[in-house]
Amino acid sequence: MKIAERLKMVRPSGIRKMFDLAQGIPGVISLGIGQPDFKPPPHVIEAYKKALEEGYCGYSPSAGYLELRKAIAERYENKYGLTYNPETEICVTSGACEALYTILQAYIDPGDEVLIPDPGFLYYERDVHLAHGKPIHIPLKEENEFKMNPDDIAEKITPKTKMIIINFPSNPTGSVMSRKQLKAICEIVEDHDIILVSDEVYEEFVYDGHKHICLAKIAPREKTVIVNAVSKTYAATGFRIGYVVADKELLLPILRIHQYVTANANSPAQIAAITALRGPQDAVKEMIAEFDARRKIIVNGLKRIKGFKVVEPKGAFYVFPNIKAFGMNGEKFAEYLLNEAKVVVVPGSEFGPSGEYYVRISYATSRENLKEALTRMEEVLEKIEVAE
Repeated sequence: MKIAERLKMVRPSGIRKMFDLAQGIPGVISLGIGQPDFKPPPHVIEAYKKALEEGYCGYSPSAGYLELRKAIAERYENKYGLTYNPETEICVTSGACEALYTILQAYIDPGDEVLIPDPGFLYYERDVHLAHGKPIHIPLKEENEFKMNPDDIAEKITPKTKMIIINFPSNPTGSVMSRKQLKAICEIVEDHDIILVSDEVYEEFVYDGHKHICLAKIAPREKTVIVNAVSKTYAATGFRIGYVVADKELLLPILRIHQYVTANANSPAQIAAITALRGPQDAVKEMIAEFDARRKIIVNGLKRIKGFKVVEPKGAFYVFPNIKAFGMNGEKFAEYLLNEAKVVVVPGSEFGPSGEYYVRISYATSRENLKEALTRMEEVLEKIEVAE
């Protein structure tokens, strides 16, 4: 049977490839997983159990339970001073991944161009292709700490440009941007007839005194769609609770697609998400502090190994080192580490062509695992003659 033409543009995930290759190899340390290695806070787990016991096992309203949408609205009011109507301007989705897919399906026609970060989260390019759009890569350069250059964006805009996707703190680079830098990008959006999609799922994961800037604060509100989730912040990736926040007119088409993709998000998880958003945030602060400690371990460890070039990440829980000096691209390097050191990393090319000579390393694992992985890497990489 002939598959749909659009699937020919969507290659299988290289992250999954590395995961599959690692199966059956004893003693493997994975630095490839993009999820916190913590459990959700105990009161959130209890809320999930209670929701099941109380019968939240059926369909919810398509946009999500109103009480959860109210909790999300409260969060944006309290954290950013932004007011959204929970009845008409918030949609709860099956994770941020469904949110991104749904947004693109709602707005992209064949041939429409979507500006995406390169390197950037691998779903962006795939979802643009699935919407029959054309992804246009905006290079994030190492010498600029992987921050978006407004001039690069302006240069890529054409009459076919329909949307730009921004992700800070960034997966895979861990980079963040200042208010001034983001404002320059928002001014470009204001000057053109394009939609700004801001993927802010790592908003809490910022370090060294940095503060997250919600783009709805500084971008034209009528053009801005915010994507977020409880997945990373509350270590609840399996709950599959994401959400879209946007003005009513922007949200309506997204809601229509969402209804036919998943009908509604996980019902008991929605109830637990209310507790997560409204309950104590101590566990979140403790998790961020632990990630900060791990960030320092992995960055300092990589800098000690000759051949790595490391831009210190200021957000998320990834580091994106340049490995060109080892004489391999990211894919060969990742296979080498797996076979020789039993350490899993992700080839940078999975995140765009600019990532060919990089790898993504996740520090969402224990300090002990990070230290052991660094020891193993140093032992096998010192055998390689490094280019000066």
